[in-house]
Amino acid sequence: MWRSLILLTAVAPLAACGSNDGPGTTISINGTDGDGGGNVTARADGVSGKVSVALPGFSGELKLPKMHLDAKDFDLNGVPLYPGSQIANIAVDAKNGNGGVVTVDFDSPAAPATVRDWFKQRLEAAGFALTATGDNLVGTTDEGKPFRLTLAPAASDHATGKIVVSG
Repeated sequence: MWRSLILLTAVAPLAACGSNDGPGTTISINGTDGDGGGNVTARADGVSGKVSVALPGFSGELKLPKMHLDAKDFDLNGVPLYPGSQIANIAVDAKNGNGGVVTVDFDSPAAPATVRDWFKQRLEAAGFALTATGDNLVGTTDEGKPFRLTLAPAASDHATGKIVVSG
């Protein structure tokens, strides 16, 4: 699952439709080059459309149409985000000494308890071990990796959410 999250994060911008209408999805990836030569970073800014890359010996920046990722552009073991959800931010920190952390911030068109229950049912069916604490879920993935879903009420009976999976 961990590799598929990172791969999805890297490939999703290529599959997403770009536009300049409203804010898009911000994607950031931090890691090392694997040879101990330095840090590797990439960022696509959802507000400006600016894409930057910094590798040992190379850095560059260009402006592209903003990417808009939603529920169909992301999944955890076959479980997508709640229907109609919009992704605001995806961050991959592969420099973490425990194998990395993937964080996804999103907005869902339902109350937090509804979104929590929807995720709990589907993620448990995918092998996650979860406990509900208020409007949140904590536990482990099917691979025993730490998992956390936090939800908060937002305007118009929406919920803002954050998924954090540690490797």
